[in-house]
Amino acid sequence: MPRCWITAPMHELSIAQSVIDLAVKNCTASGHTAIEKITLSIGSASGVMPEALAFAFEVIKKDTIAGNAALCINNVPISGVCCECKKEFASYDRYFYIFNCPHCNSAALSLTGGFELDMVDIEVE
Repeated sequence: MPRCWITAPMHELSIAQSVIDLAVKNCTASGHTAIEKITLSIGSASGVMPEALAFAFEVIKKDTIAGNAALCINNVPISGVCCECKKEFASYDRYFYIFNCPHCNSAALSLTGGFELDMVDIEVE
C-alpha cells in the first residue's frame, strides 16, 4: 500500500530529531565533543521509511555535535513462525503483508520480528 508522499517524511523527521537529541544528550553527558556514526536497526514492519529517515537525519544533524556523523541503518526483516507447521519465515519487503504461512498456507502465524526501531551504537570522537 503506497504511503502519501506529503505526510510520510514528517513521521521520519520527528524520529530523526529524537535520534539526534538522544545521541547528543548521551554523548555530551559522557564528555564527548563529536559523534562520528549512529547505527540504527529498523524493522521492515516498523512503518519507518529508511530513505526518508536518512534524508531527515542529514538536515537535522547540522549545527550539532553530530554534524559530520554518518547514519548506518540495519534493516530487520519481518519474521515469524507458523503455529501449524512450526516453520520460520522472513521477508525484507516493507510492502509485503504476511497473511498466510509461505510453507503451508495456514493463517495461524506468530510474528516475532520486524517492528524494531532501535539505536544500536553511537561512535564518538
